[in-house]
Amino acid sequence: MAEQTKSKWNGFSLRPRKEMPEGLWMRCPKCEHMLYRSAVEKNLNVCPECSHHFRIEAATRINYLVDEGSFQETLPDMTTHDPLGFKFRGTTYKQRLKADEKKSGATEAMRIGKAFIMGRGIILAVMEPNFLMGSMGCVVGEKLCAAVDMAAEQKLPLVVVSCSGGARMHEGVVSLAQMAKTSAAVARFGQAGGLFISVLTDPTTGGVTASFAMLGDCTIAEPGALIGFAGPRTIAETIKVELPEGFQTAEFMLEHGFVDMIVHRKNLRNEIARLIDYCQT
Repeated sequence: MAEQTKSKWNGFSLRPRKEMPEGLWMRCPKCEHMLYRSAVEKNLNVCPECSHHFRIEAATRINYLVDEGSFQETLPDMTTHDPLGFKFRGTTYKQRLKADEKKSGATEAMRIGKAFIMGRGIILAVMEPNFLMGSMGCVVGEKLCAAVDMAAEQKLPLVVVSCSGGARMHEGVVSLAQMAKTSAAVARFGQAGGLFISVLTDPTTGGVTASFAMLGDCTIAEPGALIGFAGPRTIAETIKVELPEGFQTAEFMLEHGFVDMIVHRKNLRNEIARLIDYCQT
């Protein structure tokens, strides 16, 4: 009888498996699909399955929106101070500022400057969601007003992309004062005949919504963006009523006349250029 050939398999290997590099995958919070991060980034940080628009940092937003290499930043080094000596849960405001600067690579929650969109000159202001959740303090207010002044002096359209958790509690009434300050600046710009295009992304809430974000001559929202003053949970707990489905989404706001249009991120450049051409003819 022929000798049987022995199997070369000697059981499960105890050698550690080759680890998969971190960050290759991400989960969409809307459809819950697992997605290749690189595929999402190539799709302008929009889910290829359900078109959920992910939040993006100011630098990425600027790269997506303006003509390549055209953004000339103004006041990049302006930073805030600590007017109240604010402390919260053992952390000081100054410590939080340093931590968020390291995390985001930004020195404040807004970047402003001159740029071009499809050859049209604009003054651009973009909020940074990774710096204290894009909250508005004295520097954000000052930068927004500086952008308005630049647009007026150079007779260019003003485009502001909002992404904010609202007024910054760390600066108290100093932060709240920026609501009136920015609103007054936008009003003067409008009276002088300036064009203000406001772009609302997820989320646009609190004092930013209650001031410059909703004062655009044309107000654009990204699909699914949360837009409102107080959040849905806060409102529900305060007035004790069941809120409508989709309350405070961009789609709900469009239906009720609070925004003029909803534009997919891939079409935003074209739409802004079209509005500039239409309004300046």
